[in-house]
Amino acid sequence: MKFSIQSVYEWYRGLIRNPKYRWWVLIGTLVYFVSPIDVIPDIFPIVGELDDVFLLTLLVSEFSQMLIEGFKARKGVTETPTAANTSEEGTQDKGTIDVDAVSVK
Repeated sequence: MKFSIQSVYEWYRGLIRNPKYRWWVLIGTLVYFVSPIDVIPDIFPIVGELDDVFLLTLLVSEFSQMLIEGFKARKGVTETPTAANTSEEGTQDKGTIDVDAVSVK
């Protein structure tokens, strides 16, 4: 099994975006932050705070992104068509589907 920061990020992102586990992940992250038990103890200067900073940065970025998407969904705001998904006449091409690709190693 290969460990990478990207795999941890994808796992955490998947959990926090799941409505069933969202509040458990939020509470667990905050408990981990205030807990004296860490992966890297905080008694080591700078290095000890890296895991806390990484986790809080991840939490804030994902949670704020979810809030922004929620506000957009409530307001009914959609993305404006770009040159890549419009035809020459200026109308949106309905046959194009955007897909995010993830490489598997």
